[in-house]
Amino acid sequence: MEISSPSNPKLKYVVKLRSCSAREESGEMIVEGYRECRRALDNGYRPRAIFHCPDFYLKNENEPSIVDDCAKLGAEVYTCSKTCFGKIAYKERPDGLLMVGPHVSVKLSDLKLPENALVIVTEAIEKPGNLGTILRSADAAKVAAVIVCDRTTDIHNPNVVRASTGTMFSVPIVESTSEEALAFLKERGFSVLAASPHAEKLHFEVNLTGNVAIALGAEQYGLTAKWMDGADLRVRIPMLGLADSLNVSAAATILVYEAVRQRIAAGLDKVPAFIPWHGEGKHDH
Repeated sequence: MEISSPSNPKLKYVVKLRSCSAREESGEMIVEGYRECRRALDNGYRPRAIFHCPDFYLKNENEPSIVDDCAKLGAEVYTCSKTCFGKIAYKERPDGLLMVGPHVSVKLSDLKLPENALVIVTEAIEKPGNLGTILRSADAAKVAAVIVCDRTTDIHNPNVVRASTGTMFSVPIVESTSEEALAFLKERGFSVLAASPHAEKLHFEVNLTGNVAIALGAEQYGLTAKWMDGADLRVRIPMLGLADSLNVSAAATILVYEAVRQRIAAGLDKVPAFIPWHGEGKHDH
């Protein structure tokens, strides 16, 4: 179906999904961009509709494959004029691909974790960009799940999808209360790690090779007493300059990669294969 009028009700619905209340009511979300759509589809995501505009394509041969794959999954396909796609695009520099589909979070009771699982827990993270970046690090580090507790940011916010570069579709995401998450982790023998500038041990002085949950708190106040008191491991990241703390997503990456380092050293994870550099890829968006 072709859409040429900016007042088309399908476009109005997509614009409406920018609102958290509309996403909650509908159970749907926006996935925009080649990389984000490709990674979603590659991880089994089934969109209900795709809006595309060839005028915004980056003139590579890969964009039509996204549209074809969505059509094969039964998604409605809408071809938009440049003006119409510009109305629904969330990105400042759109590339002509936007999917609408179901939410991706799962219930805590449905979470299946492997042996020696590494989990990230966030408590009341406020900024979508930080949550998306944490999800990107979680994917890179092969984290088994991300548990979002006492949320203040909607995990299906388009900025979360964008900051995760689509990797949020490769990591199970759970929404939970802190009480439920703590009970779940304790019952399964997890060591809960909490970072604090007042902790005696440095983050590389504790064992992170078993079932470990790395807990991260809100940007301004950090973890609440609930998580600090429930933590088995309290560590600090050494700060050698004027700043006494790091951005929460930066702290997450440092902590999770210390766990990766230890797990590779212990033979629990394999060293990733070396990938030779051959210049820019066709879709280095």
